[in-house]
Amino acid sequence: TSRIVLPLREIDITQIRSQGAGGQNVNKVASAVQLRFDISNSSLPEFLKKRLLNRTDSRLTKSGHIVIKSQNHRTFERNKEDALSRLASFIQQSTLTRKKRRPTKPSKN
Repeated sequence: TSRIVLPLREIDITQIRSQGAGGQNVNKVASAVQLRFDISNSSLPEFLKKRLLNRTDSRLTKSGHIVIKSQNHRTFERNKEDALSRLASFIQQSTLTRKKRRPTKPSKN
């Protein structure tokens, strides 16, 4: 399969505060990242846009955006790299077509 290249100008990268239990992250820096990718207004091929919009996934919004958050790392840059790689792999999964199974031979009784 060919590698899909996503232009960074099409991805809205926002720096957010990490989410935690209670008020424990009052002193935390805003190192978490949220990516928003608009499928309809992207430069992706039409067949891929349709496949992405037809998927059922919690990362897809009703308005046709892919939203991915990353807050596992301490720095903004590492979270950004993590979120971008997860976005790329999410889109890459939609390019793959599943193999059709051959019909099985009927068992002898």
